[in-house]
Amino acid sequence: MTDREQNWTEHLSELRVRILWVLTAFVTTLIIGLVFARPIIHFLKEDILEGALGEQLELNIFSPGEALSIYMQFAFVVAVTLTLPVALYQAWCFVQPGLMPRERKATLSYIPLAVILFLLGLCFGYYWIFPFLLRFMSSLSASLGATETYGMYEFFRFLFRVVFPIAFLFELPVLILFLTRLRILKPDLLRKGRRFAYLVLVVVAALVTPPDFVSNILVTLPLILLYEFSILLSARIYRRMKAEEEAEERRWAEKEGRLPSSD
Repeated sequence: MTDREQNWTEHLSELRVRILWVLTAFVTTLIIGLVFARPIIHFLKEDILEGALGEQLELNIFSPGEALSIYMQFAFVVAVTLTLPVALYQAWCFVQPGLMPRERKATLSYIPLAVILFLLGLCFGYYWIFPFLLRFMSSLSASLGATETYGMYEFFRFLFRVVFPIAFLFELPVLILFLTRLRILKPDLLRKGRRFAYLVLVVVAALVTPPDFVSNILVTLPLILLYEFSILLSARIYRRMKAEEEAEERRWAEKEGRLPSSD
């Protein structure tokens, strides 16, 4: 076996170990989610239906297997949320041998930021976007003179289809920071691609929200602000990286005697 093949084998073996750690964390938190699914479901039923709509509506089960599907829905959401820090840390452990010491420390600090942004995205989707959409859909039903009858499984699936994509979209600043640290992205490229990025964000917002203009705007505007904030963070990181590189080059030049010592 050549050195190159051996390196590939070692990388694949390490990747398998990292994936196993993530899967173990996911299965463990999935069990935790199943244990706590019932109180979470009852809390959300009261909070959403009474808080968002201002009235108590019944959620119905339309097939024998739906109850289990609902429990699994909530267990999956809990598992993904709790596994996210583990997955990010394992990803960092996999790529960190190829990073400089300063880059390792900097990228490791992105993990808490990513978790915070994910939780902010969940809160934004749950407390702002979803109640608005629910009231909007309810008003449309009332305008048709229809009686609303919600299936519990479909109701919570609609909730997660709205909230979860928004939470992941809030990871945009961390992704841009990480790619900037890896020198894949530069602030100038982000500025030049602003129009294209805006178009992509509009399309993504349209995909994760119902087909109405108002909800698309409510999701698109925060995403655009996140993109602009990401550009500022990227520019700051890029300037710091350039300063570190120049200082490192100066130290090497002084060590080789090509420049007078700063002492």
